Amino acid sequence: MSNSRAPDSRLRSLLKAFSWRVLATFTTGVIAYYITGELGAALMIGGIEFFLKFFIYYVHERAWQHIQVGKAPQ
Repeated sequence: MSNSRAPDSRLRSLLKAFSWRVLATFTTGVIAYYITGELGAALMIGGIEFFLKFFIYYVHERAWQHIQVGKAPQ
């Protein structure tokens, strides 16, 4: 078995971004609700945060596919 790994596919990057955003957005929503005491505000903050950071994470993940630092030589 080879030690080299193929880069993540775009689908895998999207799924990783989505699963992380669900967890992180839940945390943000709980914090927003705790601070504001308003469910509507917490949902709005969480919704905005989800879509914005989903996009940012995906771009970040794809950019790292092109960075060689820390990759094992093939």
